[in-house]
Amino acid sequence: MNFPKFWALGKSGDFSCWHWSFQSLAEAQSLANEAAKQLAQRFRDGVYPKQGGHYYPDRPAREQVLQEMTDAKGVSAVVTRNLYGCLVLNTARVMFVDIDLPEPPRRMSLGFSIRILGWPKPKPPPDQSGPRDAALARVEAWTRNNYQWGWRVYQTRSGLRLLATQGPVEVDSKTTDDIFEALGADPLYRKLCKTQKCFRARLTPKPWRCGTGGKPKRWPWLTPREEQKFQKWLAGYEIDYQEWATCRLVKQIGNAAVHPDVQPIIKFHDEATRVGSNLQLA
Repeated sequence: MNFPKFWALGKSGDFSCWHWSFQSLAEAQSLANEAAKQLAQRFRDGVYPKQGGHYYPDRPAREQVLQEMTDAKGVSAVVTRNLYGCLVLNTARVMFVDIDLPEPPRRMSLGFSIRILGWPKPKPPPDQSGPRDAALARVEAWTRNNYQWGWRVYQTRSGLRLLATQGPVEVDSKTTDDIFEALGADPLYRKLCKTQKCFRARLTPKPWRCGTGGKPKRWPWLTPREEQKFQKWLAGYEIDYQEWATCRLVKQIGNAAVHPDVQPIIKFHDEATRVGSNLQLA
């Protein structure tokens, strides 16, 4: 799994950028300084980065590892905190498949005005029964032709999450690529899995969905004040998400046997995401 322990911020004039190291903070700082110099030079040469971007990176994610789980092969999973504050389960060999479903169009509302005056109230999840049924039918059809596979199928706020129960799967294998394609995995999720060399599943609700405002200060914090601000934000977020779940179990598809290496991940995932709570999804 690709989660560097050491990160540093490099600067060159008005330009700055982060870089990482698996070895030491000193190496991360040296690489960050050089990257900042190269960035400044590209601007001087008239080579500008593309506008826009996305949460899903093409380099290691700057996420703090908060917890590790091990098996006979070593570290089997880690829990990290992503850039907008959620806890994320990252598994070395237990496959998760993230399937996004299209949201129906919404009518104009007072949401824009609410956002101007303050953080909007969380909205109920959209009705996705049609696209969800189509996605489930696709998974069921594939599994009938691949009967050795088993899936725990969860509903998330915006789609489906599949957890392969029949046994371990290597994330960088052709099997994974073929299954992602066959089941319609989110393309950006596929990219993130390749970059991080693991499968991923969000454990806690997205902050704006459970009413938590503001943006958390991102790790590693540059000053004690930044860390204090983050801890204050985190305290509010942890209170807010107690009234919400991240996913709920829909059904089991295919092979009902659960591999012993997968069972601990299921238990941890289901408890952390509050699968059996019947709370609204966020």
